[in-house]
Amino acid sequence: MKQLNTNIFSLSLLTTALLLGGCGDANNTPPAAVAFPPASNVPPVVVAGPTFTDVSVHDPSVTKVGDTYYVFGSHLAAAKSTDLMVWYQVAEGVNSNNPLFDDVLAELQETFAWAQTDTLWATDVIQLADGKFYMYYNACKGDSPRSALGVAVADNIEGPYVNKQILLKSGMWDEISEDGTIYNALIHPNVVDPQAFFDKNGKLWLVYGSYSGGLFMLELDPASGLTLPGQGYGKHLMGGNHSRIEGAYVLYSPDSDYYYLFSSFGGLDANGAYNMRVARATAPDGPYLDALGNEMTAVKSDPALPLFDDASIAPFAQKIMGNHLFVRGADEPGVGPGHGYVSPGHNSAYYDAATGQYFLLFHTRFPDQGEQHRLRVHQFFINKDGWPVVAPHRYAALNTSATELSATISEEEVAGQYKFINHGKDISASIKQSQLITLSADGTISSAASGNDSISGSWHFGTEQQITLNLGDDGQYEGVLSRQWHQTPSQFVVTFSAQSVQGVSVWGSKLP
Repeated sequence: MKQLNTNIFSLSLLTTALLLGGCGDANNTPPAAVAFPPASNVPPVVVAGPTFTDVSVHDPSVTKVGDTYYVFGSHLAAAKSTDLMVWYQVAEGVNSNNPLFDDVLAELQETFAWAQTDTLWATDVIQLADGKFYMYYNACKGDSPRSALGVAVADNIEGPYVNKQILLKSGMWDEISEDGTIYNALIHPNVVDPQAFFDKNGKLWLVYGSYSGGLFMLELDPASGLTLPGQGYGKHLMGGNHSRIEGAYVLYSPDSDYYYLFSSFGGLDANGAYNMRVARATAPDGPYLDALGNEMTAVKSDPALPLFDDASIAPFAQKIMGNHLFVRGADEPGVGPGHGYVSPGHNSAYYDAATGQYFLLFHTRFPDQGEQHRLRVHQFFINKDGWPVVAPHRYAALNTSATELSATISEEEVAGQYKFINHGKDISASIKQSQLITLSADGTISSAASGNDSISGSWHFGTEQQITLNLGDDGQYEGVLSRQWHQTPSQFVVTFSAQSVQGVSVWGSKLP
C-alpha cells in the first residue's frame, strides 16, 4: 500500500516541477487563423482600452482590506490591486527574504520537516474579529499526501506573519491519523489547499483537500482561528479514491441564498485538463448538489479503474470553464491564433456587497505557451436557475475616467454574429475552439458550419439581462448578458454566458 500511494502521487511531484520550471506543449498548438463571415453592421463600442498588468500567483485566494484586493497563492506568492486589473507583486518564493515572514524557513521549520519539502502550497488569508490576519498555510511532500496544514498570524495583511501552530497532518502511513483510525489515502484527505470563510450566521469554517480522499470541511473557533475539538478531519464533501479534484472554495450568495462550492477537476499542468466546476448547498457544510440533484459526496473515482480515473467524475457538478480559444478572424487586427486559456483553475471568488458584483479569480496557462501561467479575473453572474455563469472575457471596468459605458444591454443589441464556445462536460486537454453563430432579430439561432458542427435553435431576451438559449438536442441554457472587453478586437462587446441543467456552459462574444 505504501508503494501504491507513492506511485499515485508521483504526478503531483511532476506538476510541481512543471510549475517551477515550465516546459513546452507541442500537443496544444492552436490552428491557424480562421476567416469568419463579415461582421454585423451594428456600430462598435470604440473607447480607450483598459490598462492591465499581469502577475503570477498560482492557486490565488482573494481577500479585501479597505479598497485593496489581495491574492495569496502557492510558493508564498502574493499580489494586490485596487481595481482587479492592475496588479502589483507583493511577494514570491519560499525563502528567507520573502517579506510575508521574517524568515519563513525558520518560522515554519516543523511544517517543512513533516512534509519533507522546502516549499508551500496554496495559501489563504482571512481577517478575524480581533483585527488580525490569519494565514492558513500548507506544505506537501508532493509524491505522497504527507502534508501539514497550519495557521500563522499578523497585524498587517502584508506581514510579517508569526506561526501559531500546525492544525492537521496527513500521510502518516500505517499510523493513527487525525480521526483516530489508520491513515488511508483512499478515504482520508491530503491536508492542503485550505480556505477559511464565514457563513451567513457568522460561523467560521475551513474547507480543504486535494486528490486522495477528497474535499473536507471543519468548523473553526472564530476567536482563535483554530479547529474546534473532536472533529478529526471533519466532514467529507466530495471526491475520494484519488480522484483529481482539488482547489475547494466556498462563497455564499445573498442573491440566491446558496453556498457555492467551487473546485477544479483534472490536472493543473498544460496537459492536465484543469477545469473549474461548481456545486451548491443551502448549508455551508453541505450536502452540495449539482443541477441534476447529484450529491457530491458520491463523486469519486472508481477504484477498479486506472489511477486518476477522470471518466467517473466528469459527468458531475456544473462545469463553468475549461480549455478554450477565441479564434482570431482573418480581418481582425493583431497576430497569433486568437486568445484563450489552457487549464484554468484553482479559483477563489469574491462578492462585492456595495456593487452587487461577483468575481472569479484563478490562474491559467495559455494555448501554445507551455507552463507559463498568470492570474486572471472574470466577472460572474447568477442566472435565473441560481447557478454561477462566468463572463467570457477578463474583467475590465465599464466606468473609468476613460470609459463611461452602460452595463444594460437592450434586446436590439443582442442580435448579431457571435464567436461561440461550448465548454462541454469532458475532462480533456483538447482546446474548445470558437465557431461563428448568428442570433437573428427574429429569435432564431444559426451557424455557418454544417454536419455535426452545425448549431441551430432559438433565443429569448429576458428581464434583468437574462437570456435563454434553446440549442436543439443540446437542450436549454439559462444565461446572463453583459458588456465585456474583448482583447482581440480591442473593444467592449456584448457577451452571453449560459448554463444547462446538465452542467454544460456556453459562451458568446459578439463580433463588432
